[in-house]
Amino acid sequence: MARILIVVSGGIAAYKVLDLIRRLRERGHETPAILTEAGARFVTPLSVGALSNAPVLTDLFDLDREREIGHIRLARAADLVLVAPATADILARMTAGRADDLATAALLATGAPVLAAPAMNPHMWAHPATRRNVARLVADGVRLVGPDAGEMAERGEAGIGRLAEPGAILAAIEAILSPDRPLAGRHVVVTSGPTHEPIDPVRYIANRSSGRQGHAIAAAAARAGARVTLVSGPVTIPTPEGVDIVAVESARDMLAAVEAALPADIAVMAAAVADWRVEAAPQKMKKTGGGPPTLTLSENPDILATVSRSAARPPLVVGFAAETENVIAYARDKLARKGCDWILANDVSAGVFGATDTRVHLVTAEGVEDWPPETKDAVAARLVERIAAAIDEKAPRPNGRA
Repeated sequence: MARILIVVSGGIAAYKVLDLIRRLRERGHETPAILTEAGARFVTPLSVGALSNAPVLTDLFDLDREREIGHIRLARAADLVLVAPATADILARMTAGRADDLATAALLATGAPVLAAPAMNPHMWAHPATRRNVARLVADGVRLVGPDAGEMAERGEAGIGRLAEPGAILAAIEAILSPDRPLAGRHVVVTSGPTHEPIDPVRYIANRSSGRQGHAIAAAAARAGARVTLVSGPVTIPTPEGVDIVAVESARDMLAAVEAALPADIAVMAAAVADWRVEAAPQKMKKTGGGPPTLTLSENPDILATVSRSAARPPLVVGFAAETENVIAYARDKLARKGCDWILANDVSAGVFGATDTRVHLVTAEGVEDWPPETKDAVAARLVERIAAAIDEKAPRPNGRA
């Protein structure tokens, strides 16, 4: 396992790093930490140290440690250095090569890969000075994960600037530590979001899917080295970096885009596809006083079943089952009917659509795995890890390498 030096700088998102440390420790990684003076205003050395099971360092001029040039030893012993949250201030000081505190001195002294997880107000992230600093750091070899879009801590503020979720940061760390990347050379097709089935030029049939889970899976697969084709219905969330997106509207559009994207090694059908459609009226339907119009529903194509039975079927096909009752029983039935390899099932009766957290069950021919409640990014990272292990058994690479 790896030794990951975590630099916690001063931002409200620092509390998320505590969860990240816990996850890294669960995977066997060592997590020594440096807490900046500003970082200590948001999380305490005691909380960080309790989770990391290691001393938390704060002072460049600690007499006992610096007697042995502690910041140099700390930097050189790391397999990776993570800066999270990476505020606008620490990014600027990293760009300038400052070394006036323990964090920046260690960053300047390390030869290990550096991963920064930016987090700041959207206006600060968009400022030309920050954009210049980020471009310079990337040119110098610093890797980035995030930031994400969403609501900020400041009331009424929203935009790009949120710290990436711990699951996404974890996936980025593991992609760096495994330079061959487990899905390198693989093609993954992911569907995401809802479909819209038009009733007339104004109205449509749809569902509550936000696309968060499908987009998170596409992002995790891209970080694992895959070439990703993301076929997405109408959503309002950003397109993940490093994926090829095909935007569609209806179920028939989505099926056509998926079939055009094949062949692939893996298909993850995470979209919430509308089961029915109507023959759309050419003009807006008007009230006439004679009661509502009659809508005749037709069944939409079954994308998961079609892909599972296609002559160009990917070696691994994963479907989703969003249920409001009998979750496991319905998922097992769906697995048998659709002909796919795995089903990820979840209970959507409690407001999962649009939320950042979920709980899923992995249903396969071998049985059911109950995964713990976690963020959709963490579910995506866990799923991609499982996919990477399974695909090398189902479809070994021509040269025999995993």
